[in-house]
Amino acid sequence: MKLLVINGPNLNMLGIREPAIYGAENYDTLCRIIYAFAEEHGIDVEIFQSNHEGDLVDEIQQAYGTADGIVINPAAYTHTSVALLDAVKAVGIPTVEVHISDVSRREDFRQISYIRQACLATISGHGLNGYIEAMELLIREAGR
Repeated sequence: MKLLVINGPNLNMLGIREPAIYGAENYDTLCRIIYAFAEEHGIDVEIFQSNHEGDLVDEIQQAYGTADGIVINPAAYTHTSVALLDAVKAVGIPTVEVHISDVSRREDFRQISYIRQACLATISGHGLNGYIEAMELLIREAGR
């Protein structure tokens, strides 16, 4: 099984950006957690991060025919990007939306998620562990 983990803008700033909301762990720690889980479960995983919407769209499109599932934290693009929604719909790869913070308890504008309608599930407010939960969900979906 091959999974693609996509992280949107400012996630490379984990541990620096608003640690009271996003935690003190940095982006390298997140990547290590994901890689360790993947190795433990015999999963091939690729992690991609960009602050640019078009790069995220390109990465989703390049996953067509190669990835069995996508874990995506679109970050701020969650609330603005129809392009990411359309890309996920276009490739038809099972996708889980992840948010480190509990967006349901945050600003009004964060209540809107364009990408959600193309996702199997949304995991929000479980910190970095939300990525593991998303990967587990995709494994179950694949029937492993």
